[in-house]
Amino acid sequence: MQLTLQSLDLPPGQEYPVFVLGTLTYMTILLCNTLVFATIVFTKSLHKPMFLLLLNLPLMDMIGATAFLPQLVTSILTKNRSISYPGCIFQAFLIHFYGTGNLLFLTAMAYDRYIAICLPLRYNSIMIPKTIMRLIIAIWFAEILFYIVVFSLVARFRICRTHIVDIFCNNPAMQKLICDDTKFSNYFGLFFTGVIQGIPLVIVTYTYIQILLTCMMTKQADARGKALQTCGTHLVVFLFFEFNTAITTISHRFESASPYLRRALGVSIIIFPPVLNPLVYGLKTKELQESMIQMFKKVRLSISIQMTR
Repeated sequence: MQLTLQSLDLPPGQEYPVFVLGTLTYMTILLCNTLVFATIVFTKSLHKPMFLLLLNLPLMDMIGATAFLPQLVTSILTKNRSISYPGCIFQAFLIHFYGTGNLLFLTAMAYDRYIAICLPLRYNSIMIPKTIMRLIIAIWFAEILFYIVVFSLVARFRICRTHIVDIFCNNPAMQKLICDDTKFSNYFGLFFTGVIQGIPLVIVTYTYIQILLTCMMTKQADARGKALQTCGTHLVVFLFFEFNTAITTISHRFESASPYLRRALGVSIIIFPPVLNPLVYGLKTKELQESMIQMFKKVRLSISIQMTR
């Protein structure tokens, strides 16, 4: 069965500029996130709890961008907004997996900063590598299992519509294709949205209040400034993701909500974090920035040696 995604409504003659912009954006996302990922993997000094958690953000960002942008630019080039039903389910799976994973790993990173700043003497005993690896595996496994269950349930319903109200597939939009009564699914979706948005927000709010209080009490201005700068950028990324995701998801439940605002926020969730995260953490995190420079020097030296042979 073929479904039809919401039209992009591009002005005449703008298809190719948008196609080029979308392709360049996707290539930039892959390049920057691969750079962050490779730097952490191949630099032993970065094999610390904070960077092991950060390692998952580039993976999540590339999953989200790959789920959306290749299909988008292909549809622009071919002027065909159709997508198969299995393809739509798979795209929705990847996009929800990306969104939830980002929230969970950003929350885990906030907890890591809380322990490092507020309980520094206990940091090495709490944030041990074994614990971090168990946490990372648990998040990935729980996400995969949960969304397999969610979209297996969606696939069981009979659909009587073929128009997706968003420019990419997602669970709320797919629920609107179903002919049967979806009250239970809607209530379950609202409950899960509340849990997945609420718990991280409570954890991050608590940790950053404690971090702020600790920073205000410290007498070392340099340490206070460094902590606030690191945590401030992290908080901006988290709040952007948290509120955009919440508004986009909840707006599907209300007919009065502007579909244009919902689509714009939905696209911003998939585009901006994968572009900005490598810049934010690459430029603002001194250790990562220095490791990138060292890796570039090693690569350049290796290329020079190969060319002289």
